[in-house]
Amino acid sequence: MNMGRAAVLEQFRWVEGHADVWRVFADADALRDVVEGLAAPWRDVGVSRVVGIESRGFLLGGATAVALGVGFIGIRKAGTGLLPGAKVRATAAEDYRNQRHDLRMQSILHSGDRVLMVDDWAERGSQASAARDLVKMCDAEWLGLSLVVDQLLPETRLALGRVTALVHAHELGSSSGEAPHRAFPEAAHARVGRRP
Repeated sequence: MNMGRAAVLEQFRWVEGHADVWRVFADADALRDVVEGLAAPWRDVGVSRVVGIESRGFLLGGATAVALGVGFIGIRKAGTGLLPGAKVRATAAEDYRNQRHDLRMQSILHSGDRVLMVDDWAERGSQASAARDLVKMCDAEWLGLSLVVDQLLPETRLALGRVTALVHAHELGSSSGEAPHRAFPEAAHARVGRRP
């Protein structure tokens, strides 16, 4: 079994109905294994930059960029922190909490860059789709998405290009304490629980 996958399945917990992905990163060995698991499927495809959306995307994207030996570019949400210089902007469709986020990224990608996005969890794919738009606004090539947890519908996954994940949401059980599912029925795409 992939060590990153094993680390997620061992460390992940539901806490008061919320997915606690942060606890996976609190263990040094688990964090190392997760980062290696995120990077491994993308080592031989010519990634030149990694992007990630704050906040867990900063942690995982930056670490994965280091593992791949490439640079990292952060995507910020409106109203959070400075982001100097020229920027590109996009508004994401509603996320799993029915919120829309205005995303911004420095305009430092260029034609010839091959870009991977890294994140902890994708449910609707709205922010990943907006990040793809930001990458394309810079004339860079979007390669796909590397996730810790994939909860995307098949048509959304297809629209995002290549998607790799350490686990699927149905493998984590539910926020109500149900045991994890071992098959991947269509019902697995229904919301498993609330994410923080």
